[in-house]
Amino acid sequence: MQAEKQSMFESAELGHKIDKKTYKEQVPALREALLDAQFDLAQAGNFPVIILIGGVDGAGKGETANLLNEWMDPRHIHTQAFGALSDEESERPLMWRFWRALPPKGKVGIYFGSWYTEPIVKRAYGETDKETLSYSLEEIVRFEKMLTDEGALILKFWFHLSKEKQKERIHSLEDNPKTRWRVTEIDKRHLKLYDKFREISEHVLRDTSTAEAPWIIVEGFDANYRNLTVGKQVLQAMRKRLEQHDGRPLASAAPPLMTPVDNLQLINTLDLSLKLDKTIYERKLEKYQGRLNILTRDPKFKDISVIIVFEGLDAAGKGGSIRRITHAIDARMFSITPIAAPTEEERAQPYLWRFWRHIPRRGRLAIFDRSWYGRVLVERVEGLCSEYDWMRAYSEINDFEEQQARNDIVLVKFWLQISKEEQLRRFEERQQISFKRFKITDEDWRNREKWDDYQAAVSDMIDRTSTLHAPWTVVEAEDKNFARIKILKTLCERIEQAVAD
Repeated sequence: MQAEKQSMFESAELGHKIDKKTYKEQVPALREALLDAQFDLAQAGNFPVIILIGGVDGAGKGETANLLNEWMDPRHIHTQAFGALSDEESERPLMWRFWRALPPKGKVGIYFGSWYTEPIVKRAYGETDKETLSYSLEEIVRFEKMLTDEGALILKFWFHLSKEKQKERIHSLEDNPKTRWRVTEIDKRHLKLYDKFREISEHVLRDTSTAEAPWIIVEGFDANYRNLTVGKQVLQAMRKRLEQHDGRPLASAAPPLMTPVDNLQLINTLDLSLKLDKTIYERKLEKYQGRLNILTRDPKFKDISVIIVFEGLDAAGKGGSIRRITHAIDARMFSITPIAAPTEEERAQPYLWRFWRHIPRRGRLAIFDRSWYGRVLVERVEGLCSEYDWMRAYSEINDFEEQQARNDIVLVKFWLQISKEEQLRRFEERQQISFKRFKITDEDWRNREKWDDYQAAVSDMIDRTSTLHAPWTVVEAEDKNFARIKILKTLCERIEQAVAD
């Protein structure tokens, strides 16, 4: 006789229950301990707590979110309920809305509905296939791994009800005039699709329950059992993390990157002698600026977005190149984001957070004067993050950029390269010209001392993050005229390709 197929939801259908007397005895001490842990979390300020609440309709998800706000200090809890996408959210990658809602270090974030909701619902309604669901789950696992690598504590609760218990729960709410409003047509529709939702949800939970962010399945029918289970799990997890030395999981040692045995690097093969005559430059400047202006007014441009990334050596000409782009475009269509050392607010979040905030809407351009590549350049070379952190950043950046590309965002990335001698000449020139003195700092001079380290980091960066959807354009910038025209031409070609597709 064939054994009955086991389900991960079976233990959540056993009829777990806590009597009222036991519940009342345990709640006061639990609430006090949760408040103490929350206070210690705020004092330490070295990691956030992210609580995901998902599961079957009618299993107590909303009540649990409210309860946690009641049992802890709501001033230090960021509660987010995610419904249908707004117009602003629909014009950006799906994960944009969740990045914006991440709690800072020292705070608790409760997500009522999360990045799991849409993949499950769309698959249950037959709007996506198995392959699409699997791809979404892979993306989610990478996202959560990045958050936990950044130090976040992720607690994922799935509230389950058997089909009979869900039916009983919904009918009970409908029969009570005070709770009837809580039952929606969507709840009734989902009940009819219970078996399909159960199968898909189990698949999702199995594929996304990881060592860093495991799922906790809770039977949701008995409120006393549900509340105590969640409260104790949150307390235990927070206390365990707070007892760690720095609030972060220990990172494993990263293996070394391959160094070419002949010491030949891409960045050293450039022909920096390339120049452009001033007369030819002015003619081509007018040509490509006009071309860019027309492209941004093309009716199809409103269906895409453009992100332009400028990276390069100090004094390589990033600012001048940016101005040649913006002179050709309506000022209402673009934004420029200069990236410097992170602020206190930004340091309290994963490093990619401050860049997600500036993702443009459709029909807009976002120009980054330095970017997320600081993690694998200045932070790597200056030792501002661990080797493990900048090594994992390559895949995290590629994932970040792939999400943009899938959302019809054109990513155009420029690295501006000059020689060490030309950089020195430009530094000295800046010191002599009064209105350019602000451009040269002591840090610029210090960076020159690590020239070889930066060149190695740049070569690794280009090798590991130049992809089909977001390729690097390496610009020979010894001659500013040549560099500016190459940049404008490349930008025009990339946008032309996008509006033609």
